[in-house]
Amino acid sequence: MTRKIVCKLNDNEHFHIEGAQEVNLNDSRDYRYTLWKRAKKHLYQIPQFFSDEALDLFYIALMVFCADKTVRRGETVDAWTRDIEIYMPVLKPEKWEELKDTLKKALDFLTGDRWYLHFRERAYTQHETYYQKRKFHYRKSIPTIDTETICMLSGGLDSFIGAIDMLANGERPVFVGNYNGGKGVSVYQNCVINKLIDYFGIGKERFYQFYAAPIRGKEDTTRSRSMMFFAHAILLASGFAHPVSICIPENGVISLNIPLTTHRVGSLSTRTTHPYYIGLLQLLIDGLGIPVKLINPYQFCTKGEMMKQCKDQFFLKENFKFTMSCSHPDLSRWRHESGSKHCGVCLPCTIRRAAIAASGYEDDSIYGDPQYANNEAQANLLSYRLGIRKKKVPILAIQLNGPISEKHDEYSRVYEQGIKELKNFIDTL
Repeated sequence: MTRKIVCKLNDNEHFHIEGAQEVNLNDSRDYRYTLWKRAKKHLYQIPQFFSDEALDLFYIALMVFCADKTVRRGETVDAWTRDIEIYMPVLKPEKWEELKDTLKKALDFLTGDRWYLHFRERAYTQHETYYQKRKFHYRKSIPTIDTETICMLSGGLDSFIGAIDMLANGERPVFVGNYNGGKGVSVYQNCVINKLIDYFGIGKERFYQFYAAPIRGKEDTTRSRSMMFFAHAILLASGFAHPVSICIPENGVISLNIPLTTHRVGSLSTRTTHPYYIGLLQLLIDGLGIPVKLINPYQFCTKGEMMKQCKDQFFLKENFKFTMSCSHPDLSRWRHESGSKHCGVCLPCTIRRAAIAASGYEDDSIYGDPQYANNEAQANLLSYRLGIRKKKVPILAIQLNGPISEKHDEYSRVYEQGIKELKNFIDTL
């Protein structure tokens, strides 16, 4: 059964589809996001008003994330694949009609669902009109910033290394972070930001953090979060008067996210930075005429290699424990434990621990279950061991979570090295 959702951006629109759910992204009873509400003066540093195409992509990403969070997978025939139909108001409907197939292909691959999209024309929202007027008012009193690079800063170890490498090279990017749900991610993001500011002497004005989440979201898989994350950065990039590169620091093993065992194929194999998805998103951006290039400089590095090759070993060694790599950082809070911490047993945690061991650093991160002691942790550990033991042909393995059409040797090497790092760590348990 197809779930139909009509997106609205104001209360005055009378568009209606029989039997469809209606969501007003600018109604706090439906959705909360902080782009306009908590970062107004911060946004005025961006030299120009955002492009229409980037604004459209931003709202589409918010709406997709809303549907991803509110449509339950457990209610479908296979308890996974959903049919979602969205009716979306946009500023450039003709362009979006031309790019509809590319967008659908990217969303279908990213979330594992079937998406159907309909576009209708809209005018500027109240937020957009207000921002344009106030930006004109503040044009002299608030200095603008400039950059050729935006770096995604999630609060995780990979993005921390990406930030260190760029700052150590003398670059001064703009950093974009995004959080939703619990407080675990924002706590680590804030800590990482403060460490970078203090050590490298970079101004706080170059760090942007955004929150976005639907009010009634109950689905936990949320594969579309990365698109919403990237859309914030793409929107900011459209406000500069020249092309901008968006750096997405992610090790190649997590990027490929090759399932270790057959039971991890599908729902447990996310595609948030998979090269095929990033390629489709780049096609979409190019088609929209937004001068942005998506780059992952660590596509062919393992997490361990990222650590060993980091350009400031002292700073990394002293501070990597303040990053968050866990797939569910708020689990400890739900268990009424103090603060957020790594669970220590999920695959991202295990890859993190393997990378730290491979780097030769002493791991003083805090893990909820460092010995894989509880039943679920034991099951995870067994699946990792089985996956490592079951030999895969690298050239075939790299295709298990999505098509790879080029650079097969490089992708195969990073997969083999990643498995080696994981095996070396797991053999010590």
